[in-house]
Amino acid sequence: MWWDIAQDLKAEFEDWHTHEHMPERLRIPGFLRGTRCIALAGAPSYFVLYEVRNLSTLTEGAYPARLNDPTPWSRKMMPHHRNMVRSLCRMRASFGGGLGGVVATVRFSPAARRASALAGWLSGEWMQKLPSRSGLSGVHLLQSRPMTGSAPTTEQRIRGGDAQADWILVVSGYDAEAVDALARGELGSDALESRGASPGMVTGIYRVSYSRARNDP
Repeated sequence: MWWDIAQDLKAEFEDWHTHEHMPERLRIPGFLRGTRCIALAGAPSYFVLYEVRNLSTLTEGAYPARLNDPTPWSRKMMPHHRNMVRSLCRMRASFGGGLGGVVATVRFSPAARRASALAGWLSGEWMQKLPSRSGLSGVHLLQSRPMTGSAPTTEQRIRGGDAQADWILVVSGYDAEAVDALARGELGSDALESRGASPGMVTGIYRVSYSRARNDP
């Protein structure tokens, strides 16, 4: 998820998200970790990633019920999530491990009839070697699941509707310059379009603000 928050509400938002919202999500069966990141460059100003055991964690049972019964504090904060982009994703390829202090997200879509070739390049030998480079720790290709036909939840209605990403590259590292150089160079618009991406990709560079695992005290 990506969104903006007005500057005068950021302190309360981070208080709510750290002390109520993320712990609430991680109490839901199947949630494994939540990570909040703040933009160093690009937009929107926040990127939040929840890792779950399987896709049904997000489509059945306790999570949809929670989305339709937000807490009073959540009801207060939800209208201030601006330019919200929210996607339920499957992992198509993942190389490296751990969580670095810097994260880049690259949102894009494949061009017509180019999806297979683009996915093959992104999951091939070149991408497998990226995490071993100085400054980097991991690179992951996510593909969103269509959400057409599902009724808006209470939280979505409060926010006024969400946009959706299509394919997402998530690059993690411990050196901001190395992450930025990869995201804007070898994974930049010219490179991805030459391999089969459509124009209009969106890149953001973030620092990790808070990360919590399910079993953390």
